[in-house]
Parts: sequence; C-alpha cells; structure tokens
Amino acid sequence: MIELNGITKTYTRPGGESVNALIDVSLQIDDGEFVAIVGTSGSGKSTLMNILGLRDVPSAGSYCLRGQDTAGLAAGAQAQWRNKRIGFVFQTFHLLPRTSALENVELPLLYSDRTSIRGLGRKALESVGLGDRISHRPSELSGGQQQRVAIARALVNEPDLLLADEPTGNLDRRSANEARHAKPALAGPRPPQTPKCLPDDRHLLTCVLTGQGARSQPPPSPENL
Repeated sequence: MIELNGITKTYTRPGGESVNALIDVSLQIDDGEFVAIVGTSGSGKSTLMNILGLRDVPSAGSYCLRGQDTAGLAAGAQAQWRNKRIGFVFQTFHLLPRTSALENVELPLLYSDRTSIRGLGRKALESVGLGDRISHRPSELSGGQQQRVAIARALVNEPDLLLADEPTGNLDRRSANEARHAKPALAGPRPPQTPKCLPDDRHLLTCVLTGQGARSQPPPSPENL
C-alpha cells in the first residue's frame, strides 16, 4: 500500500542555511494498518504527513502508493489522487462556516467523477453519529461535533488512505471524547483495507520519528494509551 524508501526533506532558510526536516525515512504500511506517528515538536511529523498526502514532495528518496511512484505524477494527477484516494482530517476543522454539515461533507464529492452523489454525504454523517445534525451549520455544533463532520468529509469518498493530523489536538477533553464517537466509522465501510495514520493521537504506535529517521516499536499497553 505505502512504501517509503530513504525519504529526506530539506528546507532552505532565507539566509541560505539548510534544515533537514526528515532524514532517510523508510517505512512500509500495509492495507488495514492503524499507525500513529509520534515524536517531539520539530521532528518532522507534519512534513511526513504532507508527503504521504501528496501535499509536498521529498528532496530525496521515493514514495510509492499502491505501487505507483508518486514522483511520476503530474500536478493534476496528484490532485485527483488526493480527492479519490486520500482522506484528510486536520487539527483545525476547515469547515465552511456558511454551509450545513451535509454540504461540508459533500464538498469532496463535487470534485469527484462519480455519476451520482445522492445520499453519500448523509451516509457519512450517520456513520459518525450525526445523522440528526445534517442541516446544522458549524456555529451550531460543538467542537467535537465539528471534528466528526470533518471526519465524515474525509471518509465520504471511501479513500484508500486516511490521514489525521492530531485530530483532537485543538479540543478540550469533553470535545475530544465527542470526536472519538466517530471511531466506529473508521472501521467501515472500507477500512479492512484502509490504513489510518494519526500523529500523536496515541491509538496504535508502530512508527516513531526521531528527526533522524523512523523506527518501529510495538503497540503500547492499554494502560499507557
């Protein structure tokens, strides 16, 4: 499903100094895996997520998704892959404030090539427990409910890969617990095949970023979750 080989990302500061965000990261993620990427601030978690989500390109190394070397994808093809194959859940919800929950969820469908989108947005909202909130605007929803709308939006196109960037990081404990009501949706309709990657959300730890590459680690015991 996902294969990274020797991924390095280097940025150049205005003064000309080079900064390595990632150094020689190699990683393989198979269908159905639930992976958390953890590390200290500045260790390259978001950079790695952006590369996985085709929102950035590595300075060196290769990234294959479903057997396709992503370096060979033109900008238009990358946009199509992001729409069809990758779902994003951000720390900030990025919901359109003047549109309903249903319209927010249906937005990715408008850019797809589906012949019909009828009922898909409602189904996605029902899968995260918000079937009774489809007409509500974001201002009429709690923080946890807004994040569940964002999760439904990420799932509505049934992506091959779901990326969640600290999805409860901006929420208080109560709202974070609300957002976690969406967890059953992450197990269907497709997720026997869909890898999920969440930095710092402490669900299942298989990869640790140190800033000097990646290493594998067994899942934590339940009491440490």
